[in-house]
Amino acid sequence: MEGVIDAAMRRMLTGLGGYSRCVTEFIRVTDVLLPERVFLRLCPELATGGRTVHGVPVYTQLLGSNAQALALNARRAVALGAPGVDLNFGCPAKTVNNSLGGSILLKYPSRVADIVTAVRDAVPSQIPVTAKIRLGYDNCQALPEIVEGIRRAGATELAIHARTRFDGYKPPAWWSRVAAVVRPGDDRTCINGEIWDVADSILARRASGCRHVMLGRGALAAPDLARRIRAQAAGIESPETLSWLELSQFVELQFLRSDSQSPKHVGNRTKQWLAYLKRSYPQAADLFGRLRTLHDVSPIIAAFAEHRRHLANCDHPQDFFCRADF
Repeated sequence: MEGVIDAAMRRMLTGLGGYSRCVTEFIRVTDVLLPERVFLRLCPELATGGRTVHGVPVYTQLLGSNAQALALNARRAVALGAPGVDLNFGCPAKTVNNSLGGSILLKYPSRVADIVTAVRDAVPSQIPVTAKIRLGYDNCQALPEIVEGIRRAGATELAIHARTRFDGYKPPAWWSRVAAVVRPGDDRTCINGEIWDVADSILARRASGCRHVMLGRGALAAPDLARRIRAQAAGIESPETLSWLELSQFVELQFLRSDSQSPKHVGNRTKQWLAYLKRSYPQAADLFGRLRTLHDVSPIIAAFAEHRRHLANCDHPQDFFCRADF
């Protein structure tokens, strides 16, 4: 997810537990071999074995349409320490699609397969090569051909976002439409889209036939969702959902006070995240209001502290979503 799930966010989310791996924001590949600094900027975990500080692997995600250029850049990512390479065929952004990247490639199943083949052949066999797609571009008629081509090309795993590019992010996600391409005993296909809580993960797996889920916006709206899904799948008692007070303190310590978070980006990224958190935590609306006009780290941290003081004065802080006094 471009602009939101960066290294600081990956560190924080994996610190809460439940994730088997992460992928980076996409690295846009045209027709050249990118310099090492591009990979290190978007995936600083390459300097620590391609893992977060909590030991979770971080795959380098590439986006583009030139198979040979993608192969060369995949090889460079692996040489720098990437434990896996992920190929983005799902991005619905117009600017990306207009330059023949992301989900527009789903119009051309053979081209998708050629890209996967080139990347698979370019990196060592023990390095996973994964792909992310949607149901299709404007319909799902080509889905079986797309999926079969990706599998024949040697992809290690495939994540399917259960909407077309035309659908964008409008609910619902059509989980059941994925079932047509999931084989019995399939352990290499993940379902994605509209998974906001544990109940959604159960329904998505049941409808699609997939054993695994990939989280995107759901991880931002409920940062501890992965560990609760993992507990449910393992048949063990689920940990309690993080309270808003716990989460806001965790955000400040792990995100705002991190020296790895660029000061010039922290304001906008924190506000972006709060917009997602409002789905699970109505209290985030108050904090968003306090941060709306702020950009620098110090006043943002002060606003967090003021927000918590305001919570402490509420009779029912767990239900708090009143507007702050500015």
